[in-house]
Amino acid sequence: MANKSRRNPRMDYSSVSKKEPKLKPGAKLWIRFSVAILIVTFFIVMILTGAPGLGVSKVSEIKTGIDIRGGVSATLYPDVENIAEVTDDQLRTIRTILEQRIEAKGTFDYNMSPDYENKRLLLEIPYSSGDNTNPQKVIDDLGTMALLTFREVDETEDGYVINEVTGRFEYLPTDRIVIEGSDIETAQAVLVENKPTISLKFTDVGTEKFSEATRRLVNHPIAIYLDEQFISGPNVSTWIKTGEAVITGSFTTDEAIDIANKLQYGALPFAMIAKEINSITPTLGESALSVTLDAAMLAMILVVAFMLLRYRLPGAVASVGLIGLVASIIFWISAFNASITLPGIAGIILTIGMGVDANVIIYERIKEELRRGIELQEAIDIGFKRAFSTILDANVTTLITGGALYIVGSGPIKGFALTLIIGIIMSFFTAIVIVKWLLRALASTKGLSNRWLYGVKKEVLK
Repeated sequence: MANKSRRNPRMDYSSVSKKEPKLKPGAKLWIRFSVAILIVTFFIVMILTGAPGLGVSKVSEIKTGIDIRGGVSATLYPDVENIAEVTDDQLRTIRTILEQRIEAKGTFDYNMSPDYENKRLLLEIPYSSGDNTNPQKVIDDLGTMALLTFREVDETEDGYVINEVTGRFEYLPTDRIVIEGSDIETAQAVLVENKPTISLKFTDVGTEKFSEATRRLVNHPIAIYLDEQFISGPNVSTWIKTGEAVITGSFTTDEAIDIANKLQYGALPFAMIAKEINSITPTLGESALSVTLDAAMLAMILVVAFMLLRYRLPGAVASVGLIGLVASIIFWISAFNASITLPGIAGIILTIGMGVDANVIIYERIKEELRRGIELQEAIDIGFKRAFSTILDANVTTLITGGALYIVGSGPIKGFALTLIIGIIMSFFTAIVIVKWLLRALASTKGLSNRWLYGVKKEVLK
């Protein structure tokens, strides 16, 4: 009797895999629907409640421009002994630096005109946000020298004091300067361990100076001063060769941003003294704002009514998208700390029209496919696909125009351009993403798949 070998089964774990459960197509649609609703809700809640941690103010506290809130007018004079020696080039340099400082704070609705004959600058600037209506406070920091120095310190008892106001230990300034503000390439306010910090990057010359100083002063402090004001006095723990450093101190986020802006945009050739400071009333005032907002609300209502009558269910979806569009524009304006002006509101209204235009193009494409007898979901996909290139081209060309206005323009023109750019980007996003996710999910519901709900007359249904 021949021996029969019995083959023992062997489990090959490499060839056996547990299949992950796949989501049904309908489940994916409703997940996207939920995400779209959450995005719209997020923007609405943010502008209604604000988020100080994100730097976002609620809509009632967003900065407004001169035309709505009013502001300050002042004449800036060079602080020099012989004003006749001030050149036009120096005046132009000062104007550029001051404009950069103002715009770095998100203020675009201002006017600054040089008077070369009398060697002065004429300035009109809106009030700051909140309840600040103190003209002097608005312009206090515009003419400062903002001279930054890193200095060796006197470590004896005569070399420091205790600040009576803050109780902080402060080194007294010495004449042993390590580097100056001109040795700094970039300055930026950042959060390090949730504390406001200023990040610095030095020029090549500044890197060499700082490297030599830190090599020599390991385990000794190097104090940092801004206009002879003590900022920080950290110890040098190691030889720093990278050309980068940070300034830490007991300043607030706003103070860190202000100092970084001054350092980033350089020191003035000489200080500027503000004279003839006056408050100016709004050029149009809150009544004009009320009228503009009423007009915007009326336009919104009429647009929503048209979309509902013309496109029915897709029109309702488009209306949700438009609400999200307006909320998102206001959110980003607040996040950029920019001012809302009447031209800016006009820009928002313009982007609403562009958003509606994108939806009209998409919905007409969908209706064409439905008239041909295409299934609803396929018609929606085809409609968005075929309308995509048209919408993209229109938005890109307008975005190029807005970008050119922002780069070349200044003052109110730059503010309008910023609003337009934000509106274009968010209009494209809401039309192509938010509206599509909402519409596809609703169309998958049996009770909402009737083609009449999508604007197709019964007699043409096939």
